[in-house]
Amino acid sequence: MNKIFPILILCFVFILAGVIKSQNKERVGVDQVNTQQGGFYNYGEKDKVNIEIGVWGFVKNPGKYIIPLGSTFIDLISYAGGPLNEANLDDIRLFRPKNDTLKITKDELIRLNYYDLFWEKEINTNTNRNIILKPGDVIIFPGSPKYYFRDNLTLILSVATTLVSIAVLMVTISNK
Repeated sequence: MNKIFPILILCFVFILAGVIKSQNKERVGVDQVNTQQGGFYNYGEKDKVNIEIGVWGFVKNPGKYIIPLGSTFIDLISYAGGPLNEANLDDIRLFRPKNDTLKITKDELIRLNYYDLFWEKEINTNTNRNIILKPGDVIIFPGSPKYYFRDNLTLILSVATTLVSIAVLMVTISNK
């Protein structure tokens, strides 16, 4: 419980920051595409240059995002609803593909560690946490689903109830 509370607080802050930033801004893009339809999210702003970014993995809303040029990693995570409990926060990956226009000569993979923000008393890493995103960037939140006993409790109870019923039936038949 005490590990989940900081994640919930940070997710709330990310979501609130995204909501505040997106208020009173006119969206741009194809009229037929809603801002949240089928993994496509349009946070682009009219009269600004907008870029496409991908978010994969263990975040609340993975998908393709249109965001204003100059947006940061934290902005995008706020738009995406924040990381899920299952996310591996010490191995977030930012994939930046080769782009001759932006003078990126080869594919880059930038590893980010946000683990200490959630679990440690002090920030231990000296890396730049709020990287400015570039067109075509893909952010990957790796992780694995956590196993909780309560997820399988109904299956266990169903099997146990069936076995007890069969045992009672067999005892009743054998007593007659």
